[in-house]
Amino acid sequence: MTERSSALIEELDAYRGVICAVGAGGKKSVLYQLVREHAGHFALTTTVHMTEFPEDLQVERIVADETMLRDRVLAAARSGSVAYACPSKKAGRYSGVSPETIRSIHEEGGFDASFVKADGARMRWIKAPEEGEPLLVQGADVVIPVVSARAIGEPLDERVAHRIERVAAVTGVAQGNLLTPEAVGRLLVSDAGALRGSAGARVAPVINMVDNKQREELARAAATAAIEMTSRFDRVVLCCLRRSSNPVVAVVTR
Repeated sequence: MTERSSALIEELDAYRGVICAVGAGGKKSVLYQLVREHAGHFALTTTVHMTEFPEDLQVERIVADETMLRDRVLAAARSGSVAYACPSKKAGRYSGVSPETIRSIHEEGGFDASFVKADGARMRWIKAPEEGEPLLVQGADVVIPVVSARAIGEPLDERVAHRIERVAAVTGVAQGNLLTPEAVGRLLVSDAGALRGSAGARVAPVINMVDNKQREELARAAATAAIEMTSRFDRVVLCCLRRSSNPVVAVVTR
């Protein structure tokens, strides 16, 4: 396995602007790693349902109805970084904040970066969006499509995929057949897949869960296939976010 010492935030160039994570296989883990590595003034939030923020994040946590959320976050932003969301009726979870409110808070709060979970995948490893997904902030600066290396080489079924019919349509892989690296590459470059709604944003894909040599080889093949099929991005970051001190495994470039 190729070892790299660079930070994930450096490889994704995710220091500034509104940065939205979409897809499946580790969106929250990517965002949490980025905020841990960010040395400036940032916000962390979500447009969709989300589990509670980890206790170790060095932020002020604000959970409030959207009618009160903006003023509370802007007040807290004067003294530091903030993680915010709306309350949920389900224990241990948050509800999403509207993209319009996130845009307003980002601009008025003077944040260097706002990190946004903008998609849901029900803990699956790969996903293609349906109508209304992902729920991106308008004018997002960076979109980070995420997919898990664990999906590559696995049968396309409900254990692996969310929105399985959409994944089949985008990749060309019939349900029950293997998700090849080339198929995952097609998902990463498709306007009906990982790139949906991303026009105007810089795209910075991540293949996560690259935790052994076999998965690295499969992830490299998928990344190479994707880069050959698109002009929207020229690099894909491979990572293993269980290694929080050194999560970047490799970077595949054109």
